[in-house]
Amino acid sequence: MATVNGKECTDQPAVPPSSLIRRVSSRSVRNSISEDKENGVDINTKASFVNKYKKTPEALKGFHLNDVENELEVPGTPMTPRTSTTPGHENCTFHHDLELDHRPPTREALLPDMANSYRLLLTGLGEDPERQGLLKTPERAAKAMLFFTKGYDQSLEEVLNNAIFDEDTDEMVVVKDIEMFSMCEHHLVPFYGKVSIGYLPQGKILGLSKLARIVEIFSRRLQVQERLTKQIAIAVTQAVRPAGVAVVIEGVHMCMVMRGVQKINSKTVTSTMLGVFRDDPKTREEFLNLVHSK
Repeated sequence: MATVNGKECTDQPAVPPSSLIRRVSSRSVRNSISEDKENGVDINTKASFVNKYKKTPEALKGFHLNDVENELEVPGTPMTPRTSTTPGHENCTFHHDLELDHRPPTREALLPDMANSYRLLLTGLGEDPERQGLLKTPERAAKAMLFFTKGYDQSLEEVLNNAIFDEDTDEMVVVKDIEMFSMCEHHLVPFYGKVSIGYLPQGKILGLSKLARIVEIFSRRLQVQERLTKQIAIAVTQAVRPAGVAVVIEGVHMCMVMRGVQKINSKTVTSTMLGVFRDDPKTREEFLNLVHSK
């Protein structure tokens, strides 16, 4: 658990690391127990521990991590985009006492400063920000950038909005070709493409539109495709605790198309496989066949 001002912060639910989920596959359990037998290790205690978390998905929810980094936390996601190190917030008590009612300014309140930054950028390019065609460009650009990065003000809990349902099914759910638009954090230029998500439910399913909304949360931030892929997979895992999650993204990066090597037909494919999709080749193959089918 995290500690703020000497108090335990319980905002984040304790969940097991993905490495634990992977280790409790039947194949890895058999291999591990076999190795322990050869080494003379008492397997009874270890086997009972593993079986507890292998056979009882509900037990995973009660698995608490102490002084260990939670591997299922979404990487690269700040608690708030604005902290005490942000200019103008050096003395902001909100960042030192989370119980106060004070909140950081709305994103719209940042528009004047952002517009001034764009105006300075235009001047640096040798342009005249006062000419007719550019007169309102700084404000337009600032508003556009806020829209491109609106995912910073969205959380998984808000987007899911309790659209998680009990359903006695364990068959694969796949939603493919979800359109995605994001901003490369290295060059601040767009990349776009399609996302395919699959998961194996364990008694709970997620409203189908929520998968697309999860993509929207994390793509509407400054990103790299590799991290975006993992964030989406982890978010689905946190939402419904499935037996496995698979995410594949195929993207076109304007930083490769418009600059640098300028390879206009190049595409980048990234994938994240968790749980059964990582451990079972047949399950992984079934998902990939469904994704690539017409």
